[in-house]
Amino acid sequence: MFGGRLTTNGKSHVPSSIIPDTLRYLLDRGSTLALLDVREHAEYNAAHIPGAGSLPRRLIEFRLMRLVPCPAAQIVACDDDGNRAWLAASTMERMGYARVAVLEGGVNAWASRGLPTEWGMNVPSKDFGERIEVQHHVPTIDALELHRRLQGGRPVVILDTRTPEEYGRACIPGGRNVPGGELALRITDIVKHHPDAAVVVNCAGRTRSIIGARILQRMGLPNVASLRNGTSGWVLAGLPLEKGARRLDLPEPSPEGLAAATAFATHLAGEDGVRYLAVEALQATMARAPDECVYLVDVRTEQEYAAGHIPGFWWVPGGQAVQRADDVVAVRNATIVFCCDGTVRSTITASWYRQMGFSNVYAAIGGTTAWKTAGLPLEQGASEPMPYGLREAMRSAHMLSPRELEAALHGKRPAVIFVGTSREFAGGHVPGARWLSRGWLELEIGSLAPDLSNPMVATDSDGRSAPLAAATLRDLGYADVAFLQGGMAAWRGAGLPVEQGLTGVMTPPEDVVPAGPERPSHDMINYLRWEEALGAKYKVRSQ
Repeated sequence: MFGGRLTTNGKSHVPSSIIPDTLRYLLDRGSTLALLDVREHAEYNAAHIPGAGSLPRRLIEFRLMRLVPCPAAQIVACDDDGNRAWLAASTMERMGYARVAVLEGGVNAWASRGLPTEWGMNVPSKDFGERIEVQHHVPTIDALELHRRLQGGRPVVILDTRTPEEYGRACIPGGRNVPGGELALRITDIVKHHPDAAVVVNCAGRTRSIIGARILQRMGLPNVASLRNGTSGWVLAGLPLEKGARRLDLPEPSPEGLAAATAFATHLAGEDGVRYLAVEALQATMARAPDECVYLVDVRTEQEYAAGHIPGFWWVPGGQAVQRADDVVAVRNATIVFCCDGTVRSTITASWYRQMGFSNVYAAIGGTTAWKTAGLPLEQGASEPMPYGLREAMRSAHMLSPRELEAALHGKRPAVIFVGTSREFAGGHVPGARWLSRGWLELEIGSLAPDLSNPMVATDSDGRSAPLAAATLRDLGYADVAFLQGGMAAWRGAGLPVEQGLTGVMTPPEDVVPAGPERPSHDMINYLRWEEALGAKYKVRSQ
């Protein structure tokens, strides 16, 4: 049932283990635990245990404290065969998580027992979106019909509900960016200038299009549809995307628009069972955070969050919180509190979580406005916490500036490794560097650098992963280890030569999952068909 195993480097630490049948029993009972798959995203995408969240080992120090905010929570780490999971468990326990177990034999052992697996990323949210479309008959329009309407001059308002970054890379020509969490708050002031226009909501594929169209459908707007298959469907129809669009401005809610959105949010709260926390109750809930898992999520825009947020809340825009619920909440029975500057955006996000089956979901009444009115301080700035151990790693490791590394390459040439993703590596690396994801570092470095006396330099894209990799290399016994200060961003800034492509990579990488129109067309087709197939079971039930 449970056992232990000695970790690497001769340490006497013995993490717990759990066998597949026991894990299946706990999952079937709905036990309060976080099942975290520590393989790379593409490995997870190919096959994983239903209910497992994706947390690549290289990101544990960056994301675990948010994904599992309570150190007392039970965590089960899994991978393919157990090797990386044991290493991941050791990291988690160093971070203060006392109840970490490893799935014996990983997903391989799970599958060998005949237990179920599934494929895809953010499956709970994808499945939910397809259910919403089927059960509520959300109207759709395909790419060619939308194109015909545009070519014919018929009035159409195209609302792209993705993040501003995704939208800027490529969008439906003429579309404007309104992230999904902002739709209900802004829609009245958008459509009042186009009273006869059809409103088409799109994303990269399906989920955010469906969710956004459902919001507007539920608000009672006429002539609303989701763009079937989003920008991916547009590309597959042979139609060109617009690149570099900057239609990002969101209209400030008018009194009329705010009143409509507030009334809608109040209606949702009643129908979907959203509960509210006033300031005093919110403080009491936050005080319980050290002993139980409490997720505190601010769903406003990034600019609003940076201007002032309640201490302890972290930023996830409302649309993304729904689109990637398993990347936000790993402990399903935990308490979740959403916040904005009033009640509209937090209530709507909480409503979606209630519909997805989360039970302990709240919205903070008045949000940051009520908090400030109560005389309590707001914090300013970005929400990105310092990754665990990074400060100590930077102090203890030897740091090379770009010019110093360039000079070293002309002398006793060190072995340079790039520890970020394969996509980042292909986008640009120090000439001659080899790619080795930090998640595989201990297991694979011996094949790249068998001589412990050989000088080693760890590099990455931004200077945050390389110091941690350098610390690991020192622990493994490498005598001369350094990292590149500021990563490839600093190297480029110094005007130094950059090598691009997957140079030296002999097998296809399994760490990155392409998204939306970035996918090859055959992959795009399979992905969209997979998403649609998720809704098939709901069609059967509704007949």
